[in-house]
Amino acid sequence: MRQTSATFSAGALLLTLGLSACAASPESTTPEPATPETQDTVTPPTADTAPAINSGYRDGEYSATGWYGGLPSHHDVTLTIESGAVTDVEINTPAEDETSLGYQQRFVAALPDAIIGRSIDELNVDRLAGSSGCSEGFMDALAQIKEQAAA
Repeated sequence: MRQTSATFSAGALLLTLGLSACAASPESTTPEPATPETQDTVTPPTADTAPAINSGYRDGEYSATGWYGGLPSHHDVTLTIESGAVTDVEINTPAEDETSLGYQQRFVAALPDAIIGRSIDELNVDRLAGSSGCSEGFMDALAQIKEQAAA
């Protein structure tokens, strides 16, 4: 009985870790409907966020891997920057389990609308498409890209 209990606990722990890769919370196994607490959080653009001509960043295409979560999970992100603004984004979603992949795919689908046309210095993706973990990976990659592109 003791061995069965230990085996069950270890299995439950692995299952929980596997399902939390990009989830809003470790206990979630399916996305919840949007509520005021789970709605996407992206800092809205303002007149002050228009990219400056002399932005401090070189124009070009930059790539980085952003890490997040306890497994750990990651995103491979490529941003194109012109005059300090994001003009294109590509992001690869390498999750292997269905739940994590679902969160990552929804995040990838929503990301371009949240960042294209915005100043790279004003990007602050906190929660997007019901996922907070994926945004942490993106923000990690963004920090690396900002260092690469610094003039």
